[in-house]
Amino acid sequence: MSLRERQRNQIRADIQRAAFTLFADKGFDQVTTEQIAATAGISPSTYFRHVRSKEDLLLDPVREGGAGITGLLEARPDTEPADIALAQAILERSTGLAAAEVEQWRDAFRTAPQLLDRVALITPDHRERLIELVAQRMSCDAETDSRPGLLVHLMLAAAEFGYLQWLGNTRNRGASLPVCVEGALTAVHGERWRG
Repeated sequence: MSLRERQRNQIRADIQRAAFTLFADKGFDQVTTEQIAATAGISPSTYFRHVRSKEDLLLDPVREGGAGITGLLEARPDTEPADIALAQAILERSTGLAAAEVEQWRDAFRTAPQLLDRVALITPDHRERLIELVAQRMSCDAETDSRPGLLVHLMLAAAEFGYLQWLGNTRNRGASLPVCVEGALTAVHGERWRG
């Protein structure tokens, strides 16, 4: 990664941290882009060079999940059964984020839950790639065998349920994202996907 890319990533991270703090403290709708820029220590024009909208600050981490899951599944051992490999890739993506950042994102997101309806957990392209990878592990053709597609859809639905359970968990802050996601994924995998 070049120095310029690292600097861009650092500015974007600073903007995101500032926004999450402000959203959690004041509420998403009450925070302006100017306030975010000032808290991040940058000008509004710099803010808009790095961020399209304040909604993207909350939604981009979700949007990036599909690429992460796909890459992690590709890296799993070839000998691992499809259901275990997919569950582990999803779980690894959920645990690959720093706990403090995840909690900060959750606190910020709780002030704008309506935004979750605007984003899919995974893009259609990433979903199709996951189905291809799962079909390879199951030694079948996804065009004629519905099991790979069904497994991918069920695992992603379980992961989304885990995320939503974690996002909505206001009483027990001890239930971490990985615990919620793993519990949901465990309900899906099993011997029925092997053989």
